[in-house]
Amino acid sequence: MFLCFGVRLCLASSPPAAALPAGSPPVQEEKNVVQDDHDGRKQDNKETVVDKELEEAFNTWKSKTFALTVPLKVVALRSSIPPSWIKDFINSQGRRMKFNVKYYASLENIFSDLSIPFTKGRIGPASALAADIVGIGDSWLKFAIKKAFIEPIRDVEDQEWFKSLDDKWKVYLRRNCEGEIDPKGDIWAAPYRWGCMVIAYKTNKFQKHKLAPIEDWADLWRPDLAGRISMVDSPREVVGAVLKYMGASYNTNDINAEVNGGRDAVKHNLALLAKQVRLFDSSNYLKAFGVGDVWVAVGWSSDIIPAAKRLSNVAVVVPKSGASLWADLWVLISLLSFPFQVLIC
Repeated sequence: MFLCFGVRLCLASSPPAAALPAGSPPVQEEKNVVQDDHDGRKQDNKETVVDKELEEAFNTWKSKTFALTVPLKVVALRSSIPPSWIKDFINSQGRRMKFNVKYYASLENIFSDLSIPFTKGRIGPASALAADIVGIGDSWLKFAIKKAFIEPIRDVEDQEWFKSLDDKWKVYLRRNCEGEIDPKGDIWAAPYRWGCMVIAYKTNKFQKHKLAPIEDWADLWRPDLAGRISMVDSPREVVGAVLKYMGASYNTNDINAEVNGGRDAVKHNLALLAKQVRLFDSSNYLKAFGVGDVWVAVGWSSDIIPAAKRLSNVAVVVPKSGASLWADLWVLISLLSFPFQVLIC
């Protein structure tokens, strides 16, 4: 808001001068003229002083800072943000920052919440779409871009966090509007953590029952581990494990052309794995492992490594033939792309 001040000073008209007596010297008239000019300059000086005072007052007013509350709403995966980060961030922003974080149990739940308004046509204040920043998994980045859930992060090239990224990250994050990697595209996300799929097993149970240690994906199909395995409920990771077991890649595009036996063979081995695994549950697979219901847990390194540090007699391995890499990303929600009503409470 800008305030404009204006001052106009009006001078009262002087009464007509009296007639001069005949014979009076003209010098008196000259004196009167000189006196009138002096009064005019004096009045101009007053106007200048007033204008300067008003200008100084305005400059003082516009330089003041006002205690405005700045809200920032974040949607994140549970346990993905260390409490110390939040505390440090709030302290760095001062009391004006109103920081709110809503946690979800899984990345699947976050993305599901992002998609629901497309069917309902309304965005409620509790929706992930009503947030400023949302955490998503890298496997959903392409879809989120293509569906216009998110918008690019502008002017990142000069920001320190972007400069510190490895060139591989910069290539991966730069995409076109279809979500495809494109060197001429925009930056659509900021990675905040990454990891890979790992396998944990209880060494004491393996030693007691004289079982060979786990080394690769093929060990999940061993008869002596039937019913002793828990795994994340992620199609990407489950099918990926089957593909790696069959000597193929996670990134297989044409199963029939690139995998021995094609789609039927993949389905067969997937069915065999389903018989081996006692529990497919991204939220509870580690609980079953912790209480001893299963001896093997297959999941994300961000879950398993901290759990292994708390538990005893646990070994963690990255399969010899390779595993999938994953990354969790921060993205900016693009409300301008949605033709529905946003409910604000």
